[in-house]
Amino acid sequence: MDGDGSKADDPDAGWSLPAWTYGDPDFFAAEVERVFRPAWQIAAHESDLPSPGDYHVFDFIDENIVVIRGEDGVVRAFTNVCRHRGARIVEGPTGCARKLVCRYHGWTYESDGRLSGVPMKASYGSTFDMADHGLARVELENWQGFLFVRLADDGGPSVAEMMAPYAEEIAHYRLPDLRALGRVTLRPRAVNWKNIGDNYSDGLHIAVAHPGLRRLMGDGYGVEASAYADRMWGPIVEKPSSNLSERAYQHFLPHVSHLPSQRQRLWTYFKLWPNFAFDIYPDQIDFMAWLPVSPTQTLIREISYAIPDERREMKAARYLNWRINRQVNAEDTALVARVQAGMASRSFTVGPLSENEVALRHFGRRMRALIPQARLHHAPPAGWGRA
Repeated sequence: MDGDGSKADDPDAGWSLPAWTYGDPDFFAAEVERVFRPAWQIAAHESDLPSPGDYHVFDFIDENIVVIRGEDGVVRAFTNVCRHRGARIVEGPTGCARKLVCRYHGWTYESDGRLSGVPMKASYGSTFDMADHGLARVELENWQGFLFVRLADDGGPSVAEMMAPYAEEIAHYRLPDLRALGRVTLRPRAVNWKNIGDNYSDGLHIAVAHPGLRRLMGDGYGVEASAYADRMWGPIVEKPSSNLSERAYQHFLPHVSHLPSQRQRLWTYFKLWPNFAFDIYPDQIDFMAWLPVSPTQTLIREISYAIPDERREMKAARYLNWRINRQVNAEDTALVARVQAGMASRSFTVGPLSENEVALRHFGRRMRALIPQARLHHAPPAGWGRA
């Protein structure tokens, strides 16, 4: 099977991943090494760091990463770890520091990561060279203004390459010009990260479990999968919804001058491998990442961005968007919890996938390519994933 699992013949293509993979410690350990360390993660948007010294801190698996704008205007990423004794240097999710000073022993770093100050430097010996002890760099990519970090490079594609099939579509939304609406929110969930991602890309549950989306989109919801991204979409119908918030959103959503006519009332969703997504609306763009904490604990990290627009109609549409999607999120939270609970039953191993569940089929193929034990209907003996 090829590395991405997208083209090779997969005898298990018509089946879900086994239930045991959604709670097994060894499988989770394998995911951390084979799925997450080589994967891109959203840390911030470039507009979140407007001035030299501005930084955002991002927690991911066993690393704490600081993304900071240097005095030269360049944004870089480092592990938030002093090279002396391993202490974390900066505190809190955001801040501004023209120099990064460790509170333990006073080692000082410039915003470009260079070590520039060491108390009692001579006591470290004649061979000590400060140039060898700068902050550890983390790979960073700026895609359309969003800043992504990656802990390990396994030769996988850039974010730009992952989104290449949709580059022309994305260009309409002026992502580099976005500005944050509010702050990053963190929502813990007692479920495996895959259950959140599976639900995001599952188009079959929309008509059953999300009556609000059904009222807004009718039968127009669609799903497709490319090599590294799933795309879902639904046009907002003209028929006024019976729900007050939905009907008001349909009414107030104003014309957006930079969008073509076919996108004025189109909701589009992109899920990128393996665990983050963009919800793209005419009025705003939300990102959501589901960050693994343990086999059965996940932290959802999300924030909304938008092109600055002071029109009253646009402000109303954004508020109503939030109300609508708050209800959708509540419905999804309950659904995912029900799935996680059901997977604990010994009666469930794998489930058949419809040919229409293209995104779930693609995700399963990729996971089986990276972790072949995912083909087993029951967990192998403990310890296999940590060998």
